Amino acid sequence: MRRRVLPVLGAVLTLGAAAQAVMLVDGPARLRANAEPAELMAGCTDVPEAVALADTLRQRGLRIERYMQDIDRQKAELAVAQKQLTDRLIELRKLRKQISDHDSGVRQAQTDDISRLIAVYDQMKPEQAAVVLSNLPPDFAAQILVRVQPETGARIMAAVEPGQAAVLTSYMGSVRARTN
Repeated sequence: MRRRVLPVLGAVLTLGAAAQAVMLVDGPARLRANAEPAELMAGCTDVPEAVALADTLRQRGLRIERYMQDIDRQKAELAVAQKQLTDRLIELRKLRKQISDHDSGVRQAQTDDISRLIAVYDQMKPEQAAVVLSNLPPDFAAQILVRVQPETGARIMAAVEPGQAAVLTSYMGSVRARTN
């Protein structure tokens, strides 16, 4: 039973594929209406129904032709719009990459500047560093204290007045919480 079904099924699929190939090659031309060939109407002009049918078919054919032209025009417009969108997307991706590269460079420069600043505070005497840090905004001073060597940070904190040291300690805790 299977041996009989497979050749039939293969023939049906082959026939379907051939029909699709014909439609791909000559598809749009097959869809264009040709409703009023002269030889078709010869001898039928005295039958009003035939004339009305031919006129209706001709009008349908013209409408279909206009629809096909509209579809072709819309396809062309869509292709242009898609090309513009693709070009814009490529341009935006390039800009995003440039911004990302620039931001990375800025972050690296800031990190380098902070590292140099931390090195300066590491080299200062704790009493001098405490005076300077006491005059800085507490959040910035806390960021510096978090990054200096622990021994240096402890000596600086010991030189800061107790109220200011408590404020700096709370800011240091929030800085550490944000970095973790």
